[in-house]
Amino acid sequence: MKTFHNEAEDGQIAKTVLMPGDPLRAEYIAKNYLEDAFCYNRVRGMYGYTGYYKGTQISVQGSGMGIPSMGIYAYELFHHYHAQRIIRIGTAGAIHRHVNVGDLVFAMGCCTNSNFAAQYHLPGIFAPLADFTLLQQAAAYAQEQGIRYHAGSVFSSDVFYEDRPGEKGIWADMGVLVQEMETMSLYCTAARAGKQALGILTVGSSIYSDAALTNEQREKNLDSMIRCALELAVQS
Repeated sequence: MKTFHNEAEDGQIAKTVLMPGDPLRAEYIAKNYLEDAFCYNRVRGMYGYTGYYKGTQISVQGSGMGIPSMGIYAYELFHHYHAQRIIRIGTAGAIHRHVNVGDLVFAMGCCTNSNFAAQYHLPGIFAPLADFTLLQQAAAYAQEQGIRYHAGSVFSSDVFYEDRPGEKGIWADMGVLVQEMETMSLYCTAARAGKQALGILTVGSSIYSDAALTNEQREKNLDSMIRCALELAVQS
């Protein structure tokens, strides 16, 4: 059913949804990777599309930036539109020295400075985790394709511009790989709904260098991430 944020009709959204932060990337994926794609959502410019990849129906939906925005769209996809799994496909900044610009990161677990999980009133600190089956399949695909990747913890932050620059690098002392801004709410929402979720991230920058993906490199590396997510959808 329609919500305040999504005008899709019942049955228009697939069981597997790929979620980039940027709605224009959702449009790009629909036009360049899916067959017979149609747009089911334009509310607030947060485009959503459904089409087919290798005969499997797949949706791709922008999440917007930040933990709250992802939380809204993921909740509605799981609870109102009956999605069974969401695969986040986004970018991140490396905070660990062993992670290079251009690498893929599979978010096995998530650290955060967000208070998002407080809503569940748990008697302790919740540790959000990826769905193991999706994680295992993603790692197998990357190995088969010869794609450099890491699997581990990510830091999902409420803050992009820090008041104290360099503070996020402290997380690397605990083995955390990258900083991003959406995985926390996705994993919490999936856990609460009893659904599957995985974050696949392309490293676009690093706190240890001025290196960043060029337009040509970005196209190539984002393609690796997108195709990995699409192949997971076909296997699901």
